[in-house]
Amino acid sequence: MTVIDEVLAKKIIQPRPLDSHKGTFGRILLIGGTYPYGGAIIMTALACVNSGAGLVNRDNIGALHSHLPEAMAFDLWDQALLVSQIKVSDTILIGPGLAEDDTAQKIFKLILASLVQDQILIVDGSALNLLARQEAVSWQTNRLILTPHQKEWERLSGLSIPEQTQEATQAALRHFPQGTILVAKSPQTKVYQGQRVGQILVGGPYQATGGMGDTLAGMIAGLSMQFKERPLLDRVSLAVYLHSAIAQGLSQSHYVVLPTMISQEIPRLMKALSESSSDG
Repeated sequence: MTVIDEVLAKKIIQPRPLDSHKGTFGRILLIGGTYPYGGAIIMTALACVNSGAGLVNRDNIGALHSHLPEAMAFDLWDQALLVSQIKVSDTILIGPGLAEDDTAQKIFKLILASLVQDQILIVDGSALNLLARQEAVSWQTNRLILTPHQKEWERLSGLSIPEQTQEATQAALRHFPQGTILVAKSPQTKVYQGQRVGQILVGGPYQATGGMGDTLAGMIAGLSMQFKERPLLDRVSLAVYLHSAIAQGLSQSHYVVLPTMISQEIPRLMKALSESSSDG
């Protein structure tokens, strides 16, 4: 097992190329925020954009634009538009604030059927429960990222929380496409890919507030399209580290850390780490 820490972060985060434009950092599609869970996808979008994503599309239009005019938005129920946006997206994140009704299930199946092999699919929140109900999935991509907390992983893997050892979790991952990345959220969050396991040593109970997972998912999506010279596993690990490192820093002056506070701090910490990496 390796430690995911500031040393790794400094290796990954580099100053942005001088010829960068909004298309350089990918097109990311966020799907979720159905009534009454609009706040979840807004927090996801905030984290995604603050992590450096180039273009972000999502549902829940009015509330989103009041918080984040930088994001584009469209009605999730316009399936023709949804399919067209899936086709032009590099990363698709589904789940934050998504319902688990029949309509949500149909949308989830539509996403799975519309993917192509080189796209990144992040399954988070409610979509993890929708996935657990699927009898069989024909995966169109081998770039899959799962972000369950312990109870969601229990539903996906069949492992009770006490059974979720490193060895059992690695064995359960064999039921997903080769190369699948698992962000196993817990008080000691671990990141798995095959036999590789990383763990963060930062973070704490000050993160025990609603929306933390939505923010982390947005950061994973935003960083999935940056620093492409590094493996996807490194970029996901970076998001996990930054999320908790920022929270730990904020906890020095805040009893409770809100997810939106983390999003506000992402650009500042990334700037500091990029300057440290270039100096070194």
